[in-house]
Amino acid sequence: MNRIEERFQRLKQEGQKGFVVYIGAGDPNLDATHYLALAFDDVGVDVLELGVPFSDPLADGLVNQLAAQRGLDAGTTPGGVLETVTIIRKTSPIPIVLYVYFNILHKRGLAEFVSDAAAAGVDGLLVLDLPPEESENYESMMADAGMCPIYLVAPTTPPDRVALIVKRGKGFIYYVSREGVTGMQQTVSETIGEMTGTIRANTDIPIAVGFGISNPEQAAEVAQNAEAVVVGSAIVNQIADKGKSPDLVQHVRDFTANLISGIR
Repeated sequence: MNRIEERFQRLKQEGQKGFVVYIGAGDPNLDATHYLALAFDDVGVDVLELGVPFSDPLADGLVNQLAAQRGLDAGTTPGGVLETVTIIRKTSPIPIVLYVYFNILHKRGLAEFVSDAAAAGVDGLLVLDLPPEESENYESMMADAGMCPIYLVAPTTPPDRVALIVKRGKGFIYYVSREGVTGMQQTVSETIGEMTGTIRANTDIPIAVGFGISNPEQAAEVAQNAEAVVVGSAIVNQIADKGKSPDLVQHVRDFTANLISGIR
């Protein structure tokens, strides 16, 4: 059982809902990513998703696209992200997932990337554009490395494919509550309850719901139908606003604590 599975088991025992944060690694630089990770751990974030900067992030809306570009402009590389995870691991056990596009794994070499990620202290990979039908070698490598392959389910995923996807995932299932790309929204999708019910009919793996959650009230509403909520763009937007200012980490920490208050 790795850190993701342990964390969700503990949350279940305590009757609590989980809080997952996404940020772009290297935005505004990798030192900031390190200190933000420690702040997230301190304030009660359960899983940290680090987006590995990529030049063509097809699943991301404008806020996260710009974060990826800032990461690239800062010189962030996949190797640099793994080095930062290694540094985080010296003082923090926060479960870490890399949110990554397959080209990055392919360029480094799939087996090498999986091995290096596990050695750095990564707990799971969410490969945005790797469908489970094409991931048998990947899944066996992940199992050998003790990491969780995390898959997405969308509102448009038909029930038979939901069954296929969720039986292949580990750690948690990421339910994308809206069609399209990432981004803050004014309201919560009305189909969350129906789709999480379909997922639960096929697996007992925890469900984390994301895409669009941007305030404590929305987090609380989503948590009624999920084991965890995921917030990305709203936090990334705070990082963009503060840039490299000295109070970046404290500001983002306080903003995140307010969001977490919606579920605890």
